[in-house]
Amino acid sequence: MVKKTRINVTQTYLPNQDEYSAILKEAWDNSWITNRGKLVVRLEDKIKLKFEISTMIATTNGTLPLQIAIKALELKGEIITTPFSYIATTSSIIWEGCTPVFVDINEETLNIDYLKIEAKITDKTSAIIATHVFGNSCELEKIEAIAIKYDLKVIYDAAHCFGVNYKGKSIFEYGDVSTCSFHATKIFHTGEGGALFTSNLELHDKLFYHHNFGHNGPESFHSKGINAKMSELQAAMGLAVFPYFDKILEKRKYLYLKYTELLNNVVVFQKINKDTSYNYSYMPVIFKNEKELLLVQQILNGNNIYPRRYFYPSLNTIEYVNGDAMPISESISLRVLCLPLYYDLTEENVLKICKLITQKIIC
Repeated sequence: MVKKTRINVTQTYLPNQDEYSAILKEAWDNSWITNRGKLVVRLEDKIKLKFEISTMIATTNGTLPLQIAIKALELKGEIITTPFSYIATTSSIIWEGCTPVFVDINEETLNIDYLKIEAKITDKTSAIIATHVFGNSCELEKIEAIAIKYDLKVIYDAAHCFGVNYKGKSIFEYGDVSTCSFHATKIFHTGEGGALFTSNLELHDKLFYHHNFGHNGPESFHSKGINAKMSELQAAMGLAVFPYFDKILEKRKYLYLKYTELLNNVVVFQKINKDTSYNYSYMPVIFKNEKELLLVQQILNGNNIYPRRYFYPSLNTIEYVNGDAMPISESISLRVLCLPLYYDLTEENVLKICKLITQKIIC
């Protein structure tokens, strides 16, 4: 019996194992596995150079940067945020003792609707945490203007944004702090990992000691901190993957555009900001209703194809959050499905997926 190949929503890009081992050997030779070894520093330097980024702090995952940013900015009270994001965006706010205040999303871009932010600002509001959903940049100038008007800090959850530019500048250069995820499912990864970015050098120093227990040298401490350091093992993976980033991006772009060509007039696509240099990190499609989505999901699963309901559910509906109704986010979360998209996915598989979707919807 021939075993059917399972097509998941994503598949980790794995570099040549010998290349990874050769880089990893440096850590072995130096007997230096963690505490900001040479590989971590080299990875940071390569990323900063390629994307012209002011500062970068590599971390062990993509969630701790959000928590560290909240801590370092000394945020209290209410933080305005989006209900259409991964749970980490909201849970980090709650974990740090603040209250998430949701603002509904724009139904085309899927990002927080800047036109609705001011109505949610109170004397308890300390910041805005907005997500660049699926790598699509928020309305950066509009959010910045609101933040300046009300003296608020801005953190961007840019988990999906590796390689994204806005108006010719890295997306990580915007806001007081930007964070990213280098999880194995991302377009660039270190297995597990993430990063903190800020263009404010004084804030960078504060973020840095917060991510390393609060250390000020080996025997004194600036303040409280946490252990969010990236290991040499993770950095070695990043250094092995990094040279292939442009190739990975081009392949994903090709498949993304093939999806949009074949599914045009069948589903609705996210509207990408015209000033965004996109990285094709996900392939979200929006159906007319949840029933249609579930029918498509069923037929795809029956053919060993496993898309993902992402983001689902709308975060304002999570029991421990108990947020206000967010009609657009709740509607989109019921109707959005991320289709398979990764480097090793073949055009033939994309054709098959689109054919199955089209046949199910049209019939």
